[in-house]
Amino acid sequence: MVTIIDYGVGNLASIQNMLKKVGVSSQVSRDFDVILSASKIILPGVGAFDAAMEKINDLGLSPVIRDAAQKGSRILGICLGAQLLLEHSEEGVLEGLSLIKGKCAKFDAALLAPLKVPHMGWNDVHFKNPSHPLSRYNDMQPRFYFTHSYYLQCDNLDNVLATAVYGHEFACGIAQENIVGLQFHPEKSHVFGAQLFANFAGM
Repeated sequence: MVTIIDYGVGNLASIQNMLKKVGVSSQVSRDFDVILSASKIILPGVGAFDAAMEKINDLGLSPVIRDAAQKGSRILGICLGAQLLLEHSEEGVLEGLSLIKGKCAKFDAALLAPLKVPHMGWNDVHFKNPSHPLSRYNDMQPRFYFTHSYYLQCDNLDNVLATAVYGHEFACGIAQENIVGLQFHPEKSHVFGAQLFANFAGM
């Protein structure tokens, strides 16, 4: 059973549908006890960093998510949910969940020109650690769907799980022990997204 945290931001139905497609049961909850008892948790998210953190804080979920991480629950942050795992973002002023040391940086539109910001569309993803459970794609080159203006930066490069290239190489996957964050949208990424969720369920 995978527990998807409902804090009012994110594509919950799309994530549930993809999990169902690969035979994984899930539930959507913001109940503290349900989250703390979960072995696998997904933190979704779309929109702005501060607005999302404000909702999480207002619901009292920040310490609950940190406690779940501390006790060893597998936590997967998706898109904005991945950014919230870090300490802060150039997009706002609020502190993130600080489960992985680092920040979110904004793509420099001037440096990327003629590429556009936000980065939207399909992109190859290269996993740095072939032994990590999320990196298994049966010898296929995984491609995922992105839509974002900010990207993940880790203080410790060992926390970089995966990278993509958009004008320059950037971290699109981060990991530290039982915590993983992915900048792309597996729930919109068809066969590769299905495989990723199956991989996560098997962790």
